[in-house]
Amino acid sequence: MPLPRFAALRSDEVNMRVGPSTSYPIEWTFQRRDLPVQIIGEFQLWRRIRDADGAEGWVHSSTLAGRRTALVRPAGPGPEVMLRRRAEEAASPVARLRPGVIARLRECGAESPWCEVQVAGHRGFLRRAEIWGVGAAEEIK
Repeated sequence: MPLPRFAALRSDEVNMRVGPSTSYPIEWTFQRRDLPVQIIGEFQLWRRIRDADGAEGWVHSSTLAGRRTALVRPAGPGPEVMLRRRAEEAASPVARLRPGVIARLRECGAESPWCEVQVAGHRGFLRRAEIWGVGAAEEIK
């Protein structure tokens, strides 16, 4: 599969190591299932990942899931992002999302500024610029 690409953490405890083996020390332990990460390298069954804050390290491929998620990261000065009923700025809000909320990606049109997501029981649209976990022109169906 091409690099870079996105994946999600499979469990609530994933060790990120300094190198691609259990003989390397653990640098960080992620404690958030479904957190999106970007795979930037591969070595056998190990994946070099980058998180939304830019931290990089190695995790075993079994700790990653193919499901697509995104992390809410407001692009503007406001403390919240509006989940909209339709893919347009004037659409009514479905929910207000705080930074750090994880959304399940349902669909993103190629080069569309909007992605359809699901957060808990709410479905709607977020601007691509307000989430981390999808490429700028990536299409998700």
